[in-house]
Amino acid sequence: MTARMQTDLVATSPATQTGKAVGIAVELLRKGSVVALPTETVYGLAASALNAIAVTKIFEAKERPRFDPLIVHLPNREWLGKIAELPAGDRRLIFKLADSFWPGPFTMVLPKREIVPDIVTAGLDTVAVRLSAHRVFAEIVGELDEPLAAPSANRFGRV
Repeated sequence: MTARMQTDLVATSPATQTGKAVGIAVELLRKGSVVALPTETVYGLAASALNAIAVTKIFEAKERPRFDPLIVHLPNREWLGKIAELPAGDRRLIFKLADSFWPGPFTMVLPKREIVPDIVTAGLDTVAVRLSAHRVFAEIVGELDEPLAAPSANRFGRV
């Protein structure tokens, strides 16, 4: 049985409340909490992708099997090379794809760097990376200046 997590709701509308919500979300993420955030496609449960304990909370909340890797949402393109290996023969294509589709709901799967905890990638040698175009998500991950693991907020296998 999964332990209950504390849930607090913070409005992001009207626009005047968004700044407050962003600050609260960033503070919670820095403390290792899980925060539900909007993305271009779904609401996601987000935690610091570099904090294995925080990422574990996502798996617990979603009842997600540990063999199912998570997408890492980058704060900016500069983080791409910190999270993923960029093989020399593929760099041109990787950057062309990033230029064409980022920010947006486009994910690249690349060889991971050691900075990424194994729980994020389900022990695989690759990591899925994305750069969100959603205004609120982008603001939060940008202010945090750290990648977020953020799968959909629904329970695993459910809509």
